[in-house]
Amino acid sequence: MRGVRVTIGMEGFILAAGLGTRLRPLTNDRPKALVEVDGRTLLDICIHRLADAGIRHIVVNVHHFGDMVIDYLHSRQWPCEVEVSDERAMLLDTGGALRKAAPLFSGVDTVLVHNVDVLSKIDLRAVALKHESDGNLATLCVSHRHNKRSLIFDNSGRLVRRASEGEEGLAFSGISVVSPELFTLLPKADHPFPIIDEYIRLTATYRIGYFMHEAADWLDVGKPETLAEAQQWNLSSSK
Repeated sequence: MRGVRVTIGMEGFILAAGLGTRLRPLTNDRPKALVEVDGRTLLDICIHRLADAGIRHIVVNVHHFGDMVIDYLHSRQWPCEVEVSDERAMLLDTGGALRKAAPLFSGVDTVLVHNVDVLSKIDLRAVALKHESDGNLATLCVSHRHNKRSLIFDNSGRLVRRASEGEEGLAFSGISVVSPELFTLLPKADHPFPIIDEYIRLTATYRIGYFMHEAADWLDVGKPETLAEAQQWNLSSSK
């Protein structure tokens, strides 16, 4: 899963604060970020994945068993700078999480946002370069797969809306690249809100695009039935 190093400036944000309800009972006594695949935590895999892409500053948000995640981060040596966006007082969903974490980023570089419970072989450098070349405010990794919350894009690759029931769209893969301008356009982080709703609101004025990847290059390990499948992935190159 080693990616080609990014040459443009990019920081990382790992969404690791969720309750992990789909992974119960594994998450009854730990956060999903510390669930293991092949002897490695999901958070370890994700941090090394981003570092392998050339990212040198990563922010991790925490809530569920937040103290455990913070202790884990502080107890290890990482290949890049890692700091915490603390949501222990209130879980803010994906949109609120981005807005709260904004002051921890440079405000200059793009930010790669990555769900902690996603494994992929997607070329993160290619996503970043497409984001820059298309002039997007946000670029969402998507693929053709069944998903009840799929998205509709127009012929130019611009986000339009959510798919209607029975309508075939593109499924968001929990990986995106966003421009720092996005942070100033989001509501205050005093309540939880999902980022996709904000993208749909903003797409009328700003370009929200996509990066297409093969469905086989991606795995959602946020549920027990896919953890066994994850054991078959070659993760050794991301240690």
